[in-house]
Amino acid sequence: MPIEVVKALDLTPTDIARWETLQRGQTRLDSPFLSPHWTRTVATAQADKAQDVKVAIFRDATAQAVAFMPARIRHGIAMPVGSPMCDYQALISAPGVAVNPRDMLQALGVSRIDFCHMMADDETLARHGRGRADSWIVEIPDGYEAYAAERKASGSGVLKDVDKKRRKAEREVGPSRFTAMSTDRADFDQLIAWKRDQLLATGQTDLFKTPWVNNLVEAVFQGREPGFGGGLYTLHLGDKLAAVHLHLRGEHTIHGWLIAHNAEFERYSPGMMLFQDILKSMDGSPYTRLDFGTGDYRFKRELSNARQTVVFGFLGSPSVPTLVRHAVYGVRSLAESLPLGRISEIPGKAMRRIDLLRGLH
Repeated sequence: MPIEVVKALDLTPTDIARWETLQRGQTRLDSPFLSPHWTRTVATAQADKAQDVKVAIFRDATAQAVAFMPARIRHGIAMPVGSPMCDYQALISAPGVAVNPRDMLQALGVSRIDFCHMMADDETLARHGRGRADSWIVEIPDGYEAYAAERKASGSGVLKDVDKKRRKAEREVGPSRFTAMSTDRADFDQLIAWKRDQLLATGQTDLFKTPWVNNLVEAVFQGREPGFGGGLYTLHLGDKLAAVHLHLRGEHTIHGWLIAHNAEFERYSPGMMLFQDILKSMDGSPYTRLDFGTGDYRFKRELSNARQTVVFGFLGSPSVPTLVRHAVYGVRSLAESLPLGRISEIPGKAMRRIDLLRGLH
């Protein structure tokens, strides 16, 4: 199968349209992170390093594209486009298309392909995974009321608790006010400030020190096109901002991306209130899924009614980088198999931190 590799910003309108067609109608691919516009937005955000973001295009005998694989290539290694800000990876292909991953390595000119959120049902690369996690999803094809009834029938009282806290907040603070697709710059800036404070308080890397991350977040905030873009969702209690989210929008999926809330209102769970408002706002809209991504948090478990498994791992040709990756995963696997409590988690955490820094630079 012929493979053409192009820079993301050199994709033709015909290939962009074909990519979108392959996504359409396949629920598993209905994620903004799998859109050609995500790949191109990341490339633009990375400015002088935009040439590192490339797309392998697999064509049939008629030269029509049947699959796309975006990647960021640095030092002979392919990484997810937009990592660590990207929550999904997959080969975007027509149903039933088989791709030889070794051919992909050769075409991209790399010795290794690393992935961290590859869809577990991806036939090309998922079998090279070394571990897995679940993404948590709310599916509401029949609207919010049907979803709420289903949650109640399943024994979950989460929405009832949110309603109770909302009434309490409105009594004690002031009326709640929800805004979808807000353009308020001050609220957007407050989100970034709260996220940076959160990263600092939890000892995590400040992503916003990296220029391309700021460029990307700004571009998403400004993006208003149907099918791909951002959505700033806000909740005010009285005249104060209580919670604010910046999410990515696909054709039918809203993906939770950056979320933060005002610590002053912690006792009312304003983040949960805002998620409830977003779910209600999806009635009558093109959106039928709210994807929370990975991370085993209580609010995700309680609100979700579906899951999508992702895997992390790599595919490599015989080379020093591949041997090194094998060795690192070997140490991690050994540590995680031992009953050492938190010590067993150290290699995995160190590996994720290193990969995060690789993605940022």
